[in-house]
Amino acid sequence: MAVHGITPRAAAPVLGLAKRATAAATVTATAAPSASLVRSYSAPVGNAIPAAKKKYVPSRGTYPQGFSAGGVVVGVKPNNTTKPDLAMIVSDVPCAAAAVFTKNRFQAAPVTFSRELLRKVAATGQPAVRSVLINSGCANAVTGKGGLEDAAAMAKAADAACSSSSSSSAGGSGTIVMSTGVIGQRLPIQKILDGVPKVYAGLGSSHDHWLAAAKAICTTDTFPKLLSRTFTLPSAAGIEYRIAGMTKGAGMIHPNMATLLGVLATDAPLSQAALPPLLKHAIDRSFNAITIDGDTSTNDTVALLANGTAGGPAVANDPASPDYRAFQAVLTDFAAALAQLVVRDGEGATKFVTIRVTEAASAADARRIASTIARSPLVKTALYGKDANWGRILCATGYALVSEPGEPDTAASTASVAPDQTSVSFVPTDGSAELKLLVNGEPEAVDEARAAEILELEDLEILVRLGTGSEAATYWTCDFSHEYVTINGDYRT
Repeated sequence: MAVHGITPRAAAPVLGLAKRATAAATVTATAAPSASLVRSYSAPVGNAIPAAKKKYVPSRGTYPQGFSAGGVVVGVKPNNTTKPDLAMIVSDVPCAAAAVFTKNRFQAAPVTFSRELLRKVAATGQPAVRSVLINSGCANAVTGKGGLEDAAAMAKAADAACSSSSSSSAGGSGTIVMSTGVIGQRLPIQKILDGVPKVYAGLGSSHDHWLAAAKAICTTDTFPKLLSRTFTLPSAAGIEYRIAGMTKGAGMIHPNMATLLGVLATDAPLSQAALPPLLKHAIDRSFNAITIDGDTSTNDTVALLANGTAGGPAVANDPASPDYRAFQAVLTDFAAALAQLVVRDGEGATKFVTIRVTEAASAADARRIASTIARSPLVKTALYGKDANWGRILCATGYALVSEPGEPDTAASTASVAPDQTSVSFVPTDGSAELKLLVNGEPEAVDEARAAEILELEDLEILVRLGTGSEAATYWTCDFSHEYVTINGDYRT
């Protein structure tokens, strides 16, 4: 699999991911960036990308056939006159499509609109989506009936620009709509509607066009998040398929069915029925395995479009078929690489942290413990301070499965967490030996100098062995810095 841009450090298995079928996609990848690099952060000036993050922005890419992309400035925020804030991705032909959405009860108007669109598409079983239209600067969330009307108007304008051939089968629209930004404010809808013909006219298939779209969906992000890859499928070995994806997010990031915004597009011939289970499997092991601050947004949406323009036999909804398993592996690995870029751009973050919990009694317990450690403000601030305070990791492990006041206790906490069987280590990213902090409930004499060396690196892995079973889970997170408070203390201004 050719990888264009930056591929983060290879991820550990998530929720038994190592047990999944690995049938055959042909893969070759570029080398990951050196994990030994130390970076310091500063808030970007204007639209500048911090020097330490430029290595994550691809300088080239190989994009799926039959798709075009672009981004333009429409001024969703009145003071924005230079940053692209309206993005569009269009397929030459109707696509099979699926998406996962936030479970936040206050769901934004674009989420409600797009979910209903895809429900109608799924009912037809036929490719019906032509485009995705995304604005940044305003979330169009908690905006009542007017917000729903605005979302529908955005889709209608995009359909008109595309002359969407899918409008009848998709119940009146062939456009998925997404919005991101401040909650509780109405969109400057006329600016967006006037901008749709402009963004459509500037669409193209080059790397610069895709990068412009990736920039247009950013809010507090300090760099655009864009990846592309090529792959093959067993039944069509002579065909090179392509997949590309962009995502945005740096804060209000915690999963519950999806996280933040993302669009994935491929020219592989996937059936409409196959897309939802394929996407869910990938999201659970990627975008649903990251956290920055523990907050789940009102707007979270990740969509997958497949137009089949590269040819070959259609991939049916058959988990036993080699093509299905191969694409599942490709999609999951690709989504994980894209999701990890979000963590690397966490608001004010200085570290990329892998939390790996192994030897758990159940996969669900392993996931919950990993998530709890990843969200702990005390763990995250200790990491920012480069303090090997493993007691905070152990504390989070111990309360992860404890019931809330008034709720009945369960056997889960004792089944998965046994103090005299728990071990905690720092695993360096330079390939050297792990630093053991706790072994079977007994504290080790910590080499503070070695711990300081490990914590000085940008990448860090925290390994928790529970010793109570054979299940595992992995989460990716970042630290909390002073800058996180600064960013979110004046977010609306």
